[in-house]
Amino acid sequence: MTTIRHFRQVVLWPLQLMPLNLGVQVQRHWQALEGAGPAHAWRELADELNVESGEIRERYYKEFVTFLPYVQRFIYGSMAGQEAGGRAGERSLRVFRRDDVTQVRVTYHGDVTVTFDVEEVALYFFLDADVAILSVELCANGIPLEQAQDTVFRFGRAYPAWWTGTGEGGNCPRRVEWLDAGGAVLATSDYEHKPSYLSHVAKHRTPYLAAHWQFLLQPLGLEYPGQSAALRYRQLEHYRMPLMVYLALDDPTELSRADFVRLGLMTRPGTRESLPYSQQSLEQFEQEYCDDRFWAREGEHFSGDARLICTGSLLAVVGRHGDMFFDGRETGMLGQFKHQYFLLFLIAHFHKAALLSMSDELAVAMNRLEVGDNESVRQFKRAIRQSMEVFLRFTHRYWFHEVSNQDLARAIFSRLSRHLGNDALYDEVRSEVADMTEYLDTDSVRRQAQTIVRLTVVTILGLIGTVATGFLGMNLLAEADEPLAWRAFLFVLILVLTGATTLYTIVKSKVLADFLDALSDERITWRDKWRVLKRVRRP
Repeated sequence: MTTIRHFRQVVLWPLQLMPLNLGVQVQRHWQALEGAGPAHAWRELADELNVESGEIRERYYKEFVTFLPYVQRFIYGSMAGQEAGGRAGERSLRVFRRDDVTQVRVTYHGDVTVTFDVEEVALYFFLDADVAILSVELCANGIPLEQAQDTVFRFGRAYPAWWTGTGEGGNCPRRVEWLDAGGAVLATSDYEHKPSYLSHVAKHRTPYLAAHWQFLLQPLGLEYPGQSAALRYRQLEHYRMPLMVYLALDDPTELSRADFVRLGLMTRPGTRESLPYSQQSLEQFEQEYCDDRFWAREGEHFSGDARLICTGSLLAVVGRHGDMFFDGRETGMLGQFKHQYFLLFLIAHFHKAALLSMSDELAVAMNRLEVGDNESVRQFKRAIRQSMEVFLRFTHRYWFHEVSNQDLARAIFSRLSRHLGNDALYDEVRSEVADMTEYLDTDSVRRQAQTIVRLTVVTILGLIGTVATGFLGMNLLAEADEPLAWRAFLFVLILVLTGATTLYTIVKSKVLADFLDALSDERITWRDKWRVLKRVRRP
């Protein structure tokens, strides 16, 4: 039996947040969490660098300098901008944590129970993005490899996809319990309560989330009709949450190729010799998903084997126990995994979540469009223009292909973005925004052309009367010497008649424009031309 000397797993759960105020350009969702009162357990982390007495710890410094300057400003803000006043230096990333959950007890099939320490529960908000990411970090020492594989396979499930014959949630743990510092149960999963999931989908057309995950997000509420929570969320991606995994062994080379494949593809435990999929389908596994620059090294500078596995939904590090820390300063591989690699993983999944959220908003705006309803058209134009502005701000504030000049960090981020398909998704959303913007521009040009046609018809018909009455300054009615009251009456009468004629001409301008087109067409007989003019009398 292979024992994992130190096991660590970080679950990331991207969620889509409902806009707080419709029509407001820049959303700050964390304000609703702050306004929910002191009853909830979330508290904002005032400073991500944890500055104490004007200095920071070495591990925070190493984390900070890993990233390029524009990424540093995204994560930590800018003091220069804050000193300048206003929101110029406002942090784009806000972190809230809760410390009431200290352990999680996971019961697997067969009534095997493992209790993990919960090192951190955090909720990440992003300025001007309808996205939040829940992070749960748990760890344990001295657990069998099979239990580590089972935790990777089962733990991060928002709800069961099916149920076994005995009523247990398929591919989920039998039970998950959040525990406080005294060992008391704070919340328990309900994967086995099948009617709750079935009735919720039947009633609301949205999945029901397991009770222990809903507890962790309170006071945020799951989005469905009748939900009264001030800050509401809904599922954005697959029900299986992205994971980061760290495995420390006495000898990591004792893991078989099947073990690495099961870890990378997050499959259920199995025999050490058999692959979970066919050999042919896994021929490119190492080339596609593994970074082996620290694997199977030789020489005097050798400090232990470490393999990184990146499949997009998973980022795993397998290393030698004892190489996790250097001089107790948490600057070794485990320290990088918890901090630098975590931020790389967070940024890549934020990119995908934000793009999916924007694409969803465009689809919702399109579904609400009713071409014959002027109010619906106006709301659609307003929503599309706002979506275009949000996309532009996302592009210039958050969208970057390189986050670091360090080779390993740059390689990890590149692999994450490639496997998640972020570039293709970005191009797709940009194309959707461009198509809808082109539609708005085309519709605006069409309306302007129609207005010009109407004005042209009114001008042509008005020109006839203007020339006829103004020829040689001729006055058909010499009323200059009549009493003032009579002249005022004539003025009002002519004004009313002229206005009515102009309005009628505008109302019938489309038909009159067709008549002018027919009149200028020499191929049409005069009889057909007058038939076009007769349509003016039709409603």
